[in-house]
Amino acid sequence: MAEETRTPEEGKHFIHQFIDEDIAEGGRFQGMTVHTRFPPEPNGYLHIGHCKALCIDFGTAEKYGGLCNLRMDDTNPTKEDVEYVEAIQEDIHWLGFDWGDRFFYASDYFEKMYECAEALIQKGLAYVCQLTPEQMREMRGDVNAPAQCPYRDRPIEENLDLFRRMRAGEFPDGSMTLRAKIDPSSGNFNMRDPVIYRINHMHHHRQGDKWCIYPMYDFAHPIEDALEGITHSLCSLEFEDHRPLYDWVIANCDLPAKPRQIEFARLGINYTVMSKRKLRALVEGGQVSGWDDPRMPTLCGLRRRGYTPAAIRNFCERIGVAKVSSTVEYSFLEHCLREDLNERAQRVMAVLRPVKLVITNYPAGQVETLTVENNPLDPSAGTREVTFSRELWVEAEDFLPEPVPKYKRLYPGGPECRLKGAYLIKCVGYETDEAGNIVQIDAEYDPESRGGNPADGRKVKGATIHWVDAATAVDAECRLYDSLFTDPAPDSGDKDFMDCLNAASLEVVTGCKVEAGLAEAASGPASFQFMRVGYFCPDSKDSRPGHLVFNRSVSLKDSFKPGT
Repeated sequence: MAEETRTPEEGKHFIHQFIDEDIAEGGRFQGMTVHTRFPPEPNGYLHIGHCKALCIDFGTAEKYGGLCNLRMDDTNPTKEDVEYVEAIQEDIHWLGFDWGDRFFYASDYFEKMYECAEALIQKGLAYVCQLTPEQMREMRGDVNAPAQCPYRDRPIEENLDLFRRMRAGEFPDGSMTLRAKIDPSSGNFNMRDPVIYRINHMHHHRQGDKWCIYPMYDFAHPIEDALEGITHSLCSLEFEDHRPLYDWVIANCDLPAKPRQIEFARLGINYTVMSKRKLRALVEGGQVSGWDDPRMPTLCGLRRRGYTPAAIRNFCERIGVAKVSSTVEYSFLEHCLREDLNERAQRVMAVLRPVKLVITNYPAGQVETLTVENNPLDPSAGTREVTFSRELWVEAEDFLPEPVPKYKRLYPGGPECRLKGAYLIKCVGYETDEAGNIVQIDAEYDPESRGGNPADGRKVKGATIHWVDAATAVDAECRLYDSLFTDPAPDSGDKDFMDCLNAASLEVVTGCKVEAGLAEAASGPASFQFMRVGYFCPDSKDSRPGHLVFNRSVSLKDSFKPGT
């Protein structure tokens, strides 16, 4: 698991240390409000990897009583969609963050970006290049040789004319670019006259056909930050080598602010992929049911599976902020969810693979009501009533005709077992069908053991078994999820991540039996602990009255050991 970068005295990560220095007396932002931004590209749904950036951007603003903008980075018209914009907003609100009235699009600043580009040309700091991408790569040079371009010394007037004609749509895609004139021999190849505008005759989801030239991200991003008054531009570590270009744009364009870029390591989690391109391939290839498939690492998928905002935010906080990339175990994310649901989830009884249990000495036709706690950890959660009668459903795995060593559940002549919150029972026999399948377990109960405790205080050696009253049980479908991939690093090296898909990542169990009260939770957001089974929630898409569908959020078993 990734470790936080902390100083023993302060317990702060390096970003907050930098900000403390910046806003202190004599700092570059002394007396100013800390202002951050979250700039997702609307070309897909947010995933768990984005949550780290979300929590850092919005969380930093909250910590310092500052502001955080939400800005859609829609500078690439070939990928964006309004569907993604709305989904991003929904996910951020679900996590508990808000941007107030500070919602922007990068495309809002296209005109200003164009003006900055023209100003650079007029200063002799940008030129129009007619090299193809292949030629540009060939002439980029190496550590011993500078980059070359035959168009680098074009006259300013010619560059300005060509750039304006590029905007007017006179030239085809790929025929020209605008490049910043910086340093062809720089050891940082991002500074070797990088492209800052390219021609792209594509319809933009907000700007329509107004533009056929679009700014590159490295040019657009610092301008957007400066125009919005951002003080600290917090971004992932991959932009560390781009920081000199960020600062160059800020220094050479007429802008109202001078933000500081600070980089942090991205979040990596094993047994998943977090490339939006690869996630889109899973969706479009039909390997998953959609962006919100509960096996996906997207926020909408995690939400549908039953993950809570508190669990995800706690996960991001506990993995910390570091400068070194690392991979976190998926089991730790499950551990955080399990901790949260253990505190809040209502305990209920559900039987996934039912077999009939008949208490032969219980009066036929008698029905009694038992009062059970909703959550033993939370007295305010109250109690509920469940019915109990002669015939019950229990898990098939809670019975064996012939016991194995140390088996303490039901078998003929076996020990007394507790029916959760009800009575003590002892198996006395069973019935099978023609194929030899167990169809009924026969047992006798101790009428003096209501509540699951013998009146004479004798020791009960058998296990505690959950059950559902057959007279009132409701049918349900339960979906059990496992990792989407069998390989802990499915997209590393030269692997094809599609070859690492887990064929057993989804198991659909039908004919399950659940408490009657769960019928009212057909499509609600509540989470439940199915006792001895796991944590489940109603499926937000497919569950409805008369057709209950529950997704297993996480199992009860916690394989994660803190500190390992």
